[in-house]
Amino acid sequence: MKLCMPSPLAFTFSLVFLYLFIMIDLHTHTVFSDGELIPFELVRRAEAIGYTAIAITDHMDASNLDLIIPRIVKAIEKLKPHVSIEVLAGAEITHAPTELIADLVKEARQLGAKIVVVHGETIAEPVRKGTNRAAIEAGADILSHPGLISIEDMLRAKEKHVHLEITARRGHAFTNGYIAKEAIRFGVPLCLNTDAHSPSDLITREYARKILLGAGIEESRLDSVFENSTSLVDKVLRRSNA
Repeated sequence: MKLCMPSPLAFTFSLVFLYLFIMIDLHTHTVFSDGELIPFELVRRAEAIGYTAIAITDHMDASNLDLIIPRIVKAIEKLKPHVSIEVLAGAEITHAPTELIADLVKEARQLGAKIVVVHGETIAEPVRKGTNRAAIEAGADILSHPGLISIEDMLRAKEKHVHLEITARRGHAFTNGYIAKEAIRFGVPLCLNTDAHSPSDLITREYARKILLGAGIEESRLDSVFENSTSLVDKVLRRSNA
């Protein structure tokens, strides 16, 4: 069954489908950065385990935005008629000086990225202090693995409608519990992504639920996290067709 609708504006799901089956992953990598798979294989493997939407968000900076995004866009255009899932071109702005993040986010969108992720201040890497805030002010769609993000930055993310990521990625996931607790406390939108680099990093909906539970999110709140991803996909498709 073809799950991506004829019109992007029709990217909505029944409540039953939403709560029981949806699996959206808006942070993945291919051979265009440090991933193991070419885009077609990444999408096929995601489709095979029940994904309903995926974004390809390779690591980028000023050196490669204009090289990678057009190629991902081209690949998706050729692939889209032949798959049952929504596939989105994206970018993860990575280890950029904070002063450049806003311009890089803007350029990524101009080049065709539907989802723009900024590589947040994970405790697993020496990410420049201030990256979280710069990403939020730039209006990135997702702040990935934001580490011990400040409450002030969380509140600003809420104001700017920037989603904070609960991640399945080892190392980056160490602060999932803190992020989940404080985001829920202040009403900041959360989404769950894999940050997949290899085939084994892709996960099922059921495994995603376990990650959210492991982050301390109550069972009654799990579906709202999945719904946030659906709403974000709907938002970016509307934005790209405005």
